[in-house]
Amino acid sequence: MVVLAWLILGVVLLAVEMRHLAFYALFGAAGAFAAAVVAAIAPSAYPAQVAIAVVVAAIGLVAVRPMVSEAMHRRYEGRLGRGVHGSLVGEEVISLDVIGDTHHIGHVKLVGERWLAVSGSGSPIPPGTKVLVTAVQGTTLTVWPVDGAVNPALESLDGLDGIPDLPPTEPPPDRAEGEHP
Repeated sequence: MVVLAWLILGVVLLAVEMRHLAFYALFGAAGAFAAAVVAAIAPSAYPAQVAIAVVVAAIGLVAVRPMVSEAMHRRYEGRLGRGVHGSLVGEEVISLDVIGDTHHIGHVKLVGERWLAVSGSGSPIPPGTKVLVTAVQGTTLTVWPVDGAVNPALESLDGLDGIPDLPPTEPPPDRAEGEHP
């Protein structure tokens, strides 16, 4: 029964990894599968199972994740973004779907990874818009359209998916109006 629990945890973590491709859950899954092997050998050795799961996941995160992440990013984007080893703020990315306020979270693609994103102004940003990361809160990026204003095509998106009509946006506070990066 314990082996089954570790296997289920491993499969769930793999499913999470397939959705996000951030290479964190992958190593948690590897730890869970390693613990399942220990559980098959010694079903009542719970401390050993947990220790193996933690050690395998930690080794993967510390030793393997940076290499896997770098290889994946170079493959998909040809460059390594600052976010991998530095700040995500200042990165220009592309919106993948409609990005709204905190109740209508969208997604952006940043160096090969899919990230949660919210509009800095609260106004919806359409898919395919080049946006600038202005803040990071946990795993959610705050983004603004690169031109500092919402695309006129948004007129047709007002009210989409329950996103209410909002007042016009203003440029991010760190840039003068009309200034481009």
